[in-house]
Amino acid sequence: MFHEAAEAAEVVRRQLTANQAVVTALAADLRASHPRGVLTCARGSSDHAALFGKYLIETRLGVLTTSAAPSIASVYGAAADLTGMLAIGISQSGKSPDILAAMRAARQGGARTAALVNTAESPLAEEVDTFLPLHAGAEISVAATKSYIASLAGLLHLVGEWAGDGELLEALHGAPALLEAAWAADWTPMVDQLEHAQGLYVIGRGLGFGIAQEAALKFKETCGLHAEAFSAAEVRHGPMALVGRDFPLLVFRQGDETADGVDELVADVLARGGDVLVSGGSVPGAIQLPHPAAHPAIEPMLQIQAFYRAVNALSLRRGFDPDRPPLLAKVTETL
Repeated sequence: MFHEAAEAAEVVRRQLTANQAVVTALAADLRASHPRGVLTCARGSSDHAALFGKYLIETRLGVLTTSAAPSIASVYGAAADLTGMLAIGISQSGKSPDILAAMRAARQGGARTAALVNTAESPLAEEVDTFLPLHAGAEISVAATKSYIASLAGLLHLVGEWAGDGELLEALHGAPALLEAAWAADWTPMVDQLEHAQGLYVIGRGLGFGIAQEAALKFKETCGLHAEAFSAAEVRHGPMALVGRDFPLLVFRQGDETADGVDELVADVLARGGDVLVSGGSVPGAIQLPHPAAHPAIEPMLQIQAFYRAVNALSLRRGFDPDRPPLLAKVTETL
């Protein structure tokens, strides 16, 4: 896990160059066809990347984006009219039967299909109209790292070209160097704080919510630590009842329109005597976790890269083997 996560900067650098022509062509087609909506099909870490993509597409393009429930096609055998839609499948292996079924149903329902897949010879890569390779290389660790970051980069690349957003594209092409800096960021305070923790909430909002979901999954997979991800807006409801000295928060905060609300939540939890670890912002009393300054849409990718190194260290500190999570396999073939 450690060595694969460390490769993320080079993966993104390679992907941006190798995929430029196909991304440019797909983006031009999408600008011409004006899809009425986007459907994402994914599971696990890939679905967390899809959630990032939802916020990115809706804020940058104004196109309604929703996550497919794969069982609608794979278990119920139901179909929907998806004429004029774009369906995006995201998968490391491209083999899961339920994702394949959902993408087949989308195509049969009239959608244009595209897939971000790491394994080029996979069934999913072969079935879609447009294949966007992740170019992450072999990923042996059960816990996905570089393939997740590659998925974020692929979505950023497509949306940047589709929207004609030169500022975003410039920031993305500078991301590999920033990923290298993020990998060197010192998140030892998180490892120290959570060494004996029994549980925590992981908080994000907007573009950062999918990153929070990914971090919560990695705590479970590699550290035997129960973590739940919540939007900064949703945690103020019932979940806040658990927050306190023995139930910390890890907060991912990017410098966009959500920043003030996230800062208010951090200050509120601190006022109640809770412990808060936060990447981004500068609320007094919070434990700061550094990441390189960047465009707000790039920040979440840098934060999760810094997190991967820290969670690997936390796994070892808690006596686990991050490369061999119990009861898990690299490829999960759900129906």
